[in-house]
Amino acid sequence: MPTVALAITDGMLHLELSLAIEVFGADLTHIADPWYGFSLCGPDAVQVGRFKVEPDHGLDHLARADTVIVPGWADTDQDPPAELVAAVRAAHDAGARVASLCTGAFILAAAGLLDGKRATTHWAHTRQLALRHPKITVDPDVLYVDNGSVLTSAGKAAAMDLCLHLVRLDHGSSIANKIARRLVVPPHRDGGQAQFIATPVPEPGSHPLADLFPWVLGRLDEPLTVEDLARRARMSSRHLGRHFKQVTGTTPLQWLHTQRIRHAQELLETTDHTVDTIATATGMGTATTLRRHFARTVGVPPDTYRRTFRSQARSGPHLGG
Repeated sequence: MPTVALAITDGMLHLELSLAIEVFGADLTHIADPWYGFSLCGPDAVQVGRFKVEPDHGLDHLARADTVIVPGWADTDQDPPAELVAAVRAAHDAGARVASLCTGAFILAAAGLLDGKRATTHWAHTRQLALRHPKITVDPDVLYVDNGSVLTSAGKAAAMDLCLHLVRLDHGSSIANKIARRLVVPPHRDGGQAQFIATPVPEPGSHPLADLFPWVLGRLDEPLTVEDLARRARMSSRHLGRHFKQVTGTTPLQWLHTQRIRHAQELLETTDHTVDTIATATGMGTATTLRRHFARTVGVPPDTYRRTFRSQARSGPHLGG
């Protein structure tokens, strides 16, 4: 099974720590078996916010993991502990995939893992990161950045976006969707890399559009309009748009477009359907239209996407590198 080690030391941010534990440390074998072998690695008992945390192993154990996650670092004005920086660097050198959450990027930067790369962190600290580490191209406008063996996320909730992205890489979009729904995370949020994240639908009964969403998802092959959605929801188009903004953070048409792309991703991963067939099934009409919108949203053509994720599914979870 793939292994995930969470690097902890005094001064970590507890929210990012908790998010990573909830995704990788919970027993989710009923969703994907095997799930992850998970461990906390740190020097003795560490203070995380108002809590004491007992690690399973010392920091040297990070080098044995397939994936190392570094949570947010509270005091970015101070240099992170040298032993933590050295352990993260050693883990990467040993072949681990290393991901930072929020201001954990400062630890990756101190380890030299971000030199010459694009990276992000909490928006309030992007300028500080860029000034302190001029070899890094800091992007303040994305949820996360994936450089392959080194990944960074923006602040707070974006840590969950990156965790789900890692699950998607290891287990595919269907499993990432199930994890997202289990955690009842917010719907799709705009961001430079957010298109790779499963787009969950809020729980039934929790908002005025709860009955509309499953109705739409069952009719993605139809040429639905905003008027169709408003009629189904028994409200005006303007009222519908207002509710969509509150619940999803976007417009009805953009949400519908996202669902079509998401469904196309799942079909590309799980079936041998042609692009023409998938275009029809997702309401895109023609293969040309699907290819244009898919490449614009996801960043790669459908055929390339299928080769990438189908090969991962056949060869098993991604183990870093």
